[in-house]
Amino acid sequence: MKAGVKLPQVTFHTRVRDEAVGGPNPFRWQDMTTADFFAGKRVVLFSLPGAFTPTCSTYQLPGFENGFADFAEQGIDSIYCMSVNDSFVMNKWAEAQDLKNVTVIPDGSGEFTRKMGMLVAKDNLGFGMRSWRYAAIINDGVVEAWFEEPGMSDNHPEDPYGVSSPETVLAYLVNHKADVAA
Repeated sequence: MKAGVKLPQVTFHTRVRDEAVGGPNPFRWQDMTTADFFAGKRVVLFSLPGAFTPTCSTYQLPGFENGFADFAEQGIDSIYCMSVNDSFVMNKWAEAQDLKNVTVIPDGSGEFTRKMGMLVAKDNLGFGMRSWRYAAIINDGVVEAWFEEPGMSDNHPEDPYGVSSPETVLAYLVNHKADVAA
């Protein structure tokens, strides 16, 4: 659907660990741009409705985390998890999930998600505006392949999951390896 689309240029407000800050919460603000995350790399980006939510925490994030070596074998440099959550929430979720391979990207205001056309209302769950669940293979800031869950709509009564799963994205990479090599 979005193959060939260049990612929108936005600034993500992140918190990074910096021991020079000292104290029990040694983090500082660091703005990161779309280019900082995506330029010159082939990555998997997956976005989901919310940190700490059941499907995201039980299946999607752990699947990408645990399968990182398999993705690297297919030419993936990094795996990014994005959500319309602030950096504090995303960092705590990364800590709770003991992430070593997946990098979280906070899209706190939903600017990137809105510009990608993936921002939906989740007021039926008390979430407000959130991302529809999707995954993408991004090559140097351009969408190479797109995996969007069906039925995108505001206040969807369900949380479809499968099209954007790590297994689906990895299968695509394995089956299209010859395309990339050509």
